[in-house]
Amino acid sequence: MLTNVRWAMHFRLSSFKLIIPVGADLSLILVAGLLSACNLNSYFGIPPVLKADRYADQSAYAPIKPDGGEPAQHFFESGAIPADWWQVFRVPALNGMVKEALSGNLSINIAQARLVEAQQAVLSAKSGYYPAVDLTASVARQKGPAFALALLPPTARTLPTFNLYSFGPSVRFSPDVFGRTRLGVAQQTALAEAQHDQLAAVKLIISGDVVAEALNVAALRQQVIVTKTIVRDDRQNLGLIQARFRTGKVSRDEMLAADLQLVNDRATLPALELQRSLADDALAALIGKPPSVWTTPRFVIRDFALPSELPVRLPSILVRQRPDILAAQAELRASAAAVGVATARMYPQFTLSGSIDAAALAATSLFEQPSVIWTLAGGLTAPIFHGGALVARRKQAIAGFHASLAIYRRTVLQAFVQVANILWALQHDARLAVADHQALMLAKTTLKLQRLRYIAGTSDLLPLLNAQRSVQIARLAYIQSKLRRYLDSAQLFVAMGSGEQNEFAGSAGPQLADSVSPTFTHRQWK
Repeated sequence: MLTNVRWAMHFRLSSFKLIIPVGADLSLILVAGLLSACNLNSYFGIPPVLKADRYADQSAYAPIKPDGGEPAQHFFESGAIPADWWQVFRVPALNGMVKEALSGNLSINIAQARLVEAQQAVLSAKSGYYPAVDLTASVARQKGPAFALALLPPTARTLPTFNLYSFGPSVRFSPDVFGRTRLGVAQQTALAEAQHDQLAAVKLIISGDVVAEALNVAALRQQVIVTKTIVRDDRQNLGLIQARFRTGKVSRDEMLAADLQLVNDRATLPALELQRSLADDALAALIGKPPSVWTTPRFVIRDFALPSELPVRLPSILVRQRPDILAAQAELRASAAAVGVATARMYPQFTLSGSIDAAALAATSLFEQPSVIWTLAGGLTAPIFHGGALVARRKQAIAGFHASLAIYRRTVLQAFVQVANILWALQHDARLAVADHQALMLAKTTLKLQRLRYIAGTSDLLPLLNAQRSVQIARLAYIQSKLRRYLDSAQLFVAMGSGEQNEFAGSAGPQLADSVSPTFTHRQWK
């Protein structure tokens, strides 16, 4: 059909071959390009992830019904979890503190700025859908170009020197024949979605950290009070033993043992007070304020209500709700789009341009009718030899996609393991709380018996004081076990991906019909 074909340039993508003959009509090339564009503009589906209908053995889901009056908890299947999940602890001061942290935390501020940055990158990429219009103006002094010869009389022997003024708009547009612009938009959109999900993940983590630190502060404050009581009892014991030592009723070894006990118990107090101060400072940092201007509310562990109902999402729902998983999935989509962009660079690029200018030898003549000139041009740039760079970049993008796929699967696996660990911790820590509570009750019973014996005169004061000290030590252990149950409950809410809901609606998006697999859906930016 084409009689003046002398040689051809070849471009490959998978099994497709595009042959552009030299001397061929530009319209034929455009038709061939449009027909081949389907190789770049197909769609991906959701990647296969770990198939599981539960996170751990069925016994991890058993209702938590401790003995001895400990609060019971049970799990229920939930798809929607309130964003303000921390209100289940029923502490008004905690609610206000979490909201203050969500607005003032610096990590959240950074994530918000990154999100705005990514959104603007999407708008910048979408500008490729439209022509670029510029206004140009120039003035030049030159010695006559060829067209100036027509301005000279036939007797002129030399070209003139003159000023050339020009002014007017120009338009440049590159049709998205092979989907390079559209895939670039898809890549930037996916990156923006990843930033949105990372912002939601940061908010979720910060809210969980605030709740955990508030619980730590409450528990440490109570431990400090109990430890001070133990030190006071130790001091009282030592005073009694010293008095009896002076009368020869006890040995020096007993007195030294009581003194050592006082020193050891007193040595634990600075460490507890330091931990409480550090927890206060950590809360100030989470809220975004210096410790010098922040005063932590006087939380008390008994003011916190232990949630009786704990939500557990199905694994299939968790992968669609947990923000860190969504962020990894969005980055996976961005990696796939990057493969499409790298592939499109191996195809020709078409350019259409035009301009309307007013050109004159004098500035006063610019806007006169004879000075108007226009141009309309079409161009094609086809890669022939780049030293293997284009192929290497495409292979690099494919490798990056497979790395992102592995990261996505690892994120899902880590989420499943985290939930399983928390479920087991809830079961075991409840049993530990029962054991510590029973130990406390036994210590109190022993103290009651020692008090009755002391009143009856069958026992002296020292066993009574030791029984009092045992009660305080058992109370410290019980505070720690109660704290673990509260922390486990808070961690489960965070692990379930509760918090800010996703603002993207599911829809189709770009993919590659090459060797990249598996594939996934795309969410459009609203």
